[in-house]
Amino acid sequence: MPKESLVPAEHIASKIYYVRDHKVMLDSDLALLYQVKTKYLVRAVKRNSERFPDDFAFQLTNQEVANLRCHFGTSSGAHGGRRSWPWVFTEHGILMLSSVLRSKRAALVNVQIMRSFVHLRQMIASHEYLLTRLDELEERYDQNFKEVFKTLRQLVETASSSDKKPIGFKT
Repeated sequence: MPKESLVPAEHIASKIYYVRDHKVMLDSDLALLYQVKTKYLVRAVKRNSERFPDDFAFQLTNQEVANLRCHFGTSSGAHGGRRSWPWVFTEHGILMLSSVLRSKRAALVNVQIMRSFVHLRQMIASHEYLLTRLDELEERYDQNFKEVFKTLRQLVETASSSDKKPIGFKT
């Protein structure tokens, strides 16, 4: 295993998007990482369509493309951009890509991409744990504050209802 990575992990992580409740990567981003043209990557996927069910890879809709364009500012098709809607690949689809592309670089880059997905899952799990703990603490301390406020109300009510002589000068 090489000590230096082919692509920085931060670069890969920045290319992972959430679409249709899936973590995905765009065909063009993967093509850059694998150092192939996007059209060749898509052609390989279409030739091996039985290896790429809908939960492995899918084409984006008009709305999803528009949302992504707003997200990272790509050109429209009218200005020299893409002529077809991009494909996106889930983690499983990216794994399948390495078997379809069959290059040494594809295998090495795939390892790095999988590590990025694992790291992302670990970060999400850590955040979920912290959110759960925060909810537990909030609930526990809310109960304590309710008790304090209840006691304060009782003290105020007791002090105002006592039959003491009023203080002050009477004319």
